[in-house]
Amino acid sequence: MKKTYILGISCFYHDSAACLLEDGKILAAAQEERFTRKKHDPRFPKCAIKYCLEEAKITGSELTYVVFYDKPILTFERLLLTYLTVAPKGLRSWLKAMPLWLGEKLHVQKVIQKEIGYDGDVLFTEHHEAHAASCFYPSPFDEAAILTIDGVGEWATASYGIGSGKEIRLLKELHFPDSLGLLYSAFTYFTGFKVNSGEYKLMGLAPYGKPRYKELILKELIDVKEDGSLRFNLRYFDFLGGLRMTNKRFGRLFGGPRRKPETEITQREMDIAASIQAVTEEVVMKMANHVSHETGRKYLCLAGGVALNCVANGRILRDGPFEDIWIQPAAGDAGGALGAAFCVWYRYLENDRSVPKQYDAQHGSYLGPGFSNEGIKDFLETASYPYHSMDVNNKPAMIAEQIAQGKIIGYMAGRMEFGPRALGARSILGDARSQDTQRVMNLKIKYRESFRPFAPSVMEEKASEYFETDRPSPYMLLVAKVRESRRLAQPSDDGMPMLERLKVKRSDIPAVTHLDYSARLQTVGNSFKPDYHDIIAEFERLTGCGVIVNTSFNVRGEPIVCTPEDAYRCFMRTEMDVLVMEDCILYKEEQPKWEEKGGWLDEFELD
Repeated sequence: MKKTYILGISCFYHDSAACLLEDGKILAAAQEERFTRKKHDPRFPKCAIKYCLEEAKITGSELTYVVFYDKPILTFERLLLTYLTVAPKGLRSWLKAMPLWLGEKLHVQKVIQKEIGYDGDVLFTEHHEAHAASCFYPSPFDEAAILTIDGVGEWATASYGIGSGKEIRLLKELHFPDSLGLLYSAFTYFTGFKVNSGEYKLMGLAPYGKPRYKELILKELIDVKEDGSLRFNLRYFDFLGGLRMTNKRFGRLFGGPRRKPETEITQREMDIAASIQAVTEEVVMKMANHVSHETGRKYLCLAGGVALNCVANGRILRDGPFEDIWIQPAAGDAGGALGAAFCVWYRYLENDRSVPKQYDAQHGSYLGPGFSNEGIKDFLETASYPYHSMDVNNKPAMIAEQIAQGKIIGYMAGRMEFGPRALGARSILGDARSQDTQRVMNLKIKYRESFRPFAPSVMEEKASEYFETDRPSPYMLLVAKVRESRRLAQPSDDGMPMLERLKVKRSDIPAVTHLDYSARLQTVGNSFKPDYHDIIAEFERLTGCGVIVNTSFNVRGEPIVCTPEDAYRCFMRTEMDVLVMEDCILYKEEQPKWEEKGGWLDEFELD
């Protein structure tokens, strides 16, 4: 019987991606940035599509359906009406946007047919429909409420509905310009970080401040209703017709202009971060409570860029009305490719859906390229890079021993992760017990701000021994507190500079304990990632500690590594000690001197 192949595509805004379903099962999914090495690459995902087709061993002409995650005509309508509303103010922004629209965005079908050799019709979903499908269909629930929150897609900025079996029914939407995602991005911009990239930094900065501006935000910038809907005071924002998120009035409200990127972070920025995080959590909780009341469902599925705010997710789970929640690991625009493909399989073709028996249908989100031992050895030997082969039975112990000795390890094994988080396939690993690990990783490996916390990876069966949690968190999308018995008393933080506060030991796993005792948790089960689980188990056997540090295998401004070449380059450009690629282990001191072609940090936009 002929198989049905459905290719989902998201692109032209940020985080372009492709996903391929084979008879309704996820065969492959990847972001374009991993291949082009351009972070958040918005271009048509030629490389990601090529990978997906190669995984299926088919050509573009053999695809059954191709679907785009957005309706460009509706988005163009929003832009046009917005520019007309603020004209002549938005002329510069209009002139900048139009060439892209007239060149590609309004001709998606032609671009797709030309680029991949597909001659069938191209289907289109709505943006938030794709988000909703991306979180409900792979979820472990037969029936659930759905909540999607992002910046904007076409006109919608948030939506909620119900998923049941193969059906999805969206009930209500919040419309542009009123958007929780855009509000958070405005504060990301104002505190000197890059929009669509620096939101994680703002969330990580929040525990260093006090939410002293929360009431000001709620009084002057937005009007929030009990159902979580909000209305902007547009006098303070410039994104309708300008090229900036905020204006001078916004600056006066917060005591001065925006922080310039790369300058010192002051207490004002810390307090602003704490304030917008508190507002975001309040709005999200109101939305969740309203959705629960309106739908009457026990479970909740989340997607959209705001669903990557793991602190807010933790609040929903801890204080909200739902028994359990499931969040799409690629919750942003990249996940729209996956959701669009699922829409065709379940909604357009009306196939029946069976709920996964264990975890979910996302396969741990290990959906990208993998590389064989033979291919890795060929690469290393051709380039004359010294390596050692590890016996598969001794491999976890060898790696755990290096971590226990305080070494920082680049780890590449199995298929690459889909979504923004490294989950043990393209990760940098370290010792969670060491107070120096966070400082060394931030300054000498990642080349990023010293305040940013690292995530713990813990064996799923041991998670509750270290953290206040009672369920798996395989995708690093929930925050949990370190158990009280493991915490250490803190001195008063009044007047203490940020860098001094970083030096204070907060628990017996200090490298993964944030200022407020929280941790962005990854639980590692033995079914999806046995190799990674075995490393942590061996580390516990050696040290008595079942937690290690996990951060993404990249440096600041660069996408997570994909290939052996990417991994080796990142290894040599940083002060990592050891590189593991499948069964090959490389030690830094044995490697030839790295000759850089040009200033490598100049290749990336440091946000």
